[in-house]
Amino acid sequence: MRLPKRYPLANLPTRVHALERLGKKYGVSLWIKRDDETGLITSGNKIRKLEFLAQDAIAQERDLLITWGAIQSNHARTTAAVAAQIGMDCLVLLRGEKTQHYQGNLLLDRLLGADVIFVEPEEYARIDEAAERFAQKLTGQGRKAYLIPEGGSNALGSLGYVRMMQELAGQMKKHRLAFDSIICAVGSGGTYAGLLLGKKLFKLKTEIIGFNVCQDAAHFRKKIVGIVEQAIVRYHLPVRIEPNEIKIVDGYVGRGYALSSPDELATLREIAQLEGIILDPVYTGKTMHGLLDQIRQGTKQFGRRILFIHTGGVFGLFPKAEELSAAVTG
Repeated sequence: MRLPKRYPLANLPTRVHALERLGKKYGVSLWIKRDDETGLITSGNKIRKLEFLAQDAIAQERDLLITWGAIQSNHARTTAAVAAQIGMDCLVLLRGEKTQHYQGNLLLDRLLGADVIFVEPEEYARIDEAAERFAQKLTGQGRKAYLIPEGGSNALGSLGYVRMMQELAGQMKKHRLAFDSIICAVGSGGTYAGLLLGKKLFKLKTEIIGFNVCQDAAHFRKKIVGIVEQAIVRYHLPVRIEPNEIKIVDGYVGRGYALSSPDELATLREIAQLEGIILDPVYTGKTMHGLLDQIRQGTKQFGRRILFIHTGGVFGLFPKAEELSAAVTG
């Protein structure tokens, strides 16, 4: 199978290793795929998608990347880093109130040279239309903008995780590993879509199970179906996926997107102190909290051999310094 050309930016392959102490505590064989180590300012899963999207922008001779997300968006920060690396400008549209208090990913957006526009929640509800308007306005000024959706989650971006599954299949074969389930956070759908397509293409029996960190499972099933179907048609992928194959565990959004509960922060501390691994409070922290809670409840859907995809996001910790300080000392 030949995928479209990508612009090589990530440090690949990322390693897979056991979480021995955590697995022993919870009575399962728990492993982790370290996509927090993809490089380019610890860009996590975003860089795998952006390798394909950046190459497409270059092929179309664009000179400006426009993307959007939450005020502490990992994807927006990674897009800003990619733009700097490939010699393009970057505009990020961020959901939230205007602030001069730059920290975390927002600080890095500006340090990397991205222009930042803050978008009120009401306008952000129609962000695709708003982004098109910005692109048209900039076209009138002689710029050639390339639009990248939230999370880089479209058919082309999802191929980053098709390629990751090819990488993982090779690692599993080389090291004689087998997993009953692969666990990932679901925040925009593109990573899950790529994992599911990769499972089919490379004939893996592993279940792909996501935990939504915003919205609900029904919202993401619909979105993932759309991404998967577009990828199959556009890139002539010899697979078929039914909606009931999309498995998402609902109920762990907690207080809301990017909002943390004391229990979730306690999970971050647990993983850090047992395994020396830092999860983020928005995606991987909520997902790991949900996974461990389900295991405690005795659910069997994950099997006993579980692979957790660490999708990065460490800079999301710093805006929560006060909350985390309480969790660390509690």
